[in-house]
Amino acid sequence: MTSVNVRRRTDHDIPACSDVLVQVHATDGYPVEGVGDPVAWLTPPSLLAAWVAEVNGIVVGHVGVSRPAGEAAVAMWGEHAAAASDSVAVLGRLFVLSRARSHSLGERLTRAAMAHAVELGRRLVLDVMEKDRAAIALYERLGWRRIGSTTHALEESGVPAYCYVSPRVDSVAT
Repeated sequence: MTSVNVRRRTDHDIPACSDVLVQVHATDGYPVEGVGDPVAWLTPPSLLAAWVAEVNGIVVGHVGVSRPAGEAAVAMWGEHAAAASDSVAVLGRLFVLSRARSHSLGERLTRAAMAHAVELGRRLVLDVMEKDRAAIALYERLGWRRIGSTTHALEESGVPAYCYVSPRVDSVAT
């Protein structure tokens, strides 16, 4: 029998999350940054909360919610809705090992982050690279709305990306 769980991340989870991050990058090319120093990438100063997904007690996925830190989606949503930056948070650092994706863990992690945003009274925003079709499908299935396009800056180039906003906080079902 398979046991699947999503729970708040603890400091003890950081090494396992770092290992999973490196594995996901090797198979999916995501994330495009952070692999050189996974611990720093998983623990930015702006982090408000994070969750892990486990299968049979082994960490296989992660998501975080952060305060705005200059993301294109934050600015775009602010222009679109005249929203103040303290009324939004940023969903990011979502990843799940490919061998664990048959358990809807990406959805479960995203829903945990969305529920947390409801508790904070904030809307979530994010940017997702155009190439990450499965992530785009997940967000759209959960009611996220595309609010524009941007370029995810890399070292010397850019990657096309879309910006999304979560459903209104009073309409999120957990």
